[in-house]
Amino acid sequence: MRVYQTDEIRNIALVGGAKAGKTTLSECMLFEGGLINRRGSVEDQNTVSDYREIEHERQNSVSSTVMYAEFGGKKINIIDTPGFDDFVGEVVSALKVADTGVMVINAQNGVEVGAEISWRYTSRNATPVIFAINHLEHEKSNFDETIRQLKSQFGKHVTICQYPVNPGLGFNSVIDLIKMKMFVYPENGGDPKEVDIPASEKAKAEELQGALIEAAAESNESLMEIFFENGTLTEEEMLKGIKSGLMTRGMFPFFCINAKHNMGVKRLMSFINDSAPAPHEMPGLKTTGGKELKCDASGIPSLLVFKTSIETHLGEVSFFKVYSGEILESSDMVNGNNGTKERLSQLFVFAGKNREKISKFVAGDIGSTIKLKNTATNDTLNSPKNADDIIEPIQFPDPKILMAVKAKNQADDEKLNAVLHEMHKVDKTFTIKYSKELRQLIAGGMGELHLNLIKWMVENLEKIPMEYFPMRIPYRETITKSAKQMYRHKKQSGGAGQFGEVHMMIEPYVEGMSWTTEFPVRGSDEVSLDWGGKLIMNNSIVGGAIDARFMPAIMKGLMEKMENGPLTGSYARDIVVYIYDGKMHPVDSNEISFRLAARNAFKEAFKNAGPKILEPIYDVEVVVPEEKMGDVMTDLQGRRAVIMGMDSEGNYQKIKARVPLAEMNRYSTALSSITSGRAMYSLKFSEYAQVPGDVQTALLKAYEEEQAEEE
Repeated sequence: MRVYQTDEIRNIALVGGAKAGKTTLSECMLFEGGLINRRGSVEDQNTVSDYREIEHERQNSVSSTVMYAEFGGKKINIIDTPGFDDFVGEVVSALKVADTGVMVINAQNGVEVGAEISWRYTSRNATPVIFAINHLEHEKSNFDETIRQLKSQFGKHVTICQYPVNPGLGFNSVIDLIKMKMFVYPENGGDPKEVDIPASEKAKAEELQGALIEAAAESNESLMEIFFENGTLTEEEMLKGIKSGLMTRGMFPFFCINAKHNMGVKRLMSFINDSAPAPHEMPGLKTTGGKELKCDASGIPSLLVFKTSIETHLGEVSFFKVYSGEILESSDMVNGNNGTKERLSQLFVFAGKNREKISKFVAGDIGSTIKLKNTATNDTLNSPKNADDIIEPIQFPDPKILMAVKAKNQADDEKLNAVLHEMHKVDKTFTIKYSKELRQLIAGGMGELHLNLIKWMVENLEKIPMEYFPMRIPYRETITKSAKQMYRHKKQSGGAGQFGEVHMMIEPYVEGMSWTTEFPVRGSDEVSLDWGGKLIMNNSIVGGAIDARFMPAIMKGLMEKMENGPLTGSYARDIVVYIYDGKMHPVDSNEISFRLAARNAFKEAFKNAGPKILEPIYDVEVVVPEEKMGDVMTDLQGRRAVIMGMDSEGNYQKIKARVPLAEMNRYSTALSSITSGRAMYSLKFSEYAQVPGDVQTALLKAYEEEQAEEE
């Protein structure tokens, strides 16, 4: 394979709903590019994309697949993405490096949730979009309704470049408004016969072409002048205008295909070559330092790793896009994120699981390498000359669902932990972290389907049986008033005994507060707690009732109960402790005695100080179709949500609410059920707030029962 220059490269991401036909379309593109000599099918499990075992089993994509096609003197890099929201991270990373999104629409179903979700991400990235209407050969296809939905959902800039003459069973003909010809395809697809537009379609074609020409002219001032002067545009001028409109998202061209029988795919690829932007024609990227990085083959080498994959017999494969300069085989690079050196010992182009070595990639191209030591998805690799530059990273969505996870066999816990961390390297929307506070390993994902896929991979590929269960909620405990308590720890069992007596008062901590005048403060230790809030221990001992050498042990005893709160075992916070009296024994007093005395005195004082439980409150944003807004708000209010406001977002409504984390269990599944999968949501930690009285009573009772069972 030859090395392609920047202006010869087109980078596209195939996006849209599940079962729209993205994988089948990619198969046709590879066939037309000569990479394969026979088209496979999803049903026969022999496509270049969707080559993984889980994809064969499910018969849909769960991970993006990087491929390419050489066509018309250009190299078209193709990234086939999944259509389910649970795997949206694959769409996000693909759109980071693609210069054009090809959104595949199923003409049987119109605009589906997968298309709506993909559209939002193309909007955020300002990615040009071409629509490819597929499944026109199906008896239930409805072209006119699909057009209506596209314009309703995505706006007036959806522009018809082709329309079908005979959609439904027997579909084989389209009118091309750019060439003003009718394409008639043979039964098994391939190259069409170009014929004149029949008289019955002439008026409709001319009307639609007039609208296309006007839209093309409006996108370019010089073309507008030509249009006013001549009343029309040539094919070349039309393509120039469409390209201008496409790049500014002022036009979203619309093409007709039948991917199953390879109809219209070659024409779509020709249009991509002619009108989709080359990498250097797109705006430059920003580095985290604010520098603009232009796509320039003569620049200093710089690339971004946008995907990591584990491939059989190869190990870890890093897929990257070159944003500047040229990348040669055996290039020495520096990881801008961590400062480590990497050698790109081998360079490959991949098409599914197949690969071919290549000597060089230039700016704008997408390639891959293997066995990088310290580089992961979202890392920037640079020439040593610009080693510190970091390309703005891919903004992956935060997890929507959190579940505790453990191996069914306790002996596999350590192995499971390692495997799950490796999976995070491959899939950044899957998170894994051990919570010391909750004493659980917490897995995060984009939905139950996503987490179930992880479970399938662990159990089928790694042979480690595992299970999910609800995560504990990270409550906080504190107090509302002051209380005094003493505790004497005394133990005698032959030889030296244990003796320590501690008198203390506790009160709530408030920023900027003054110490009580009841006890003089002779010394103060302040701890800023890792989980938020403070613990302050004031030494108010007079007359040497407790020796100063035992004060660290008293603080240790206090911290033990702060880490394992008296009410529910949750972290405690924002408490001031006065140690004002106590007793020692000349022989039996030691550090452990005062640690235990302090811990137990604190526990009893806490329960008498108006204790309260605080719960984590999250800011939740739900983007929902307007007709489903009432149902979603009713569900949120049933989750103790406080609705903070509503905004419009295109054809959707955005509901802003504050919701206790304890009420968000399995919310992704509930929301999907309420809205038929058409809503999206995000959540972000806001603050801790006191739980209602009935909730606190229930939590205390549950904790007491749990403790009784453990005893």
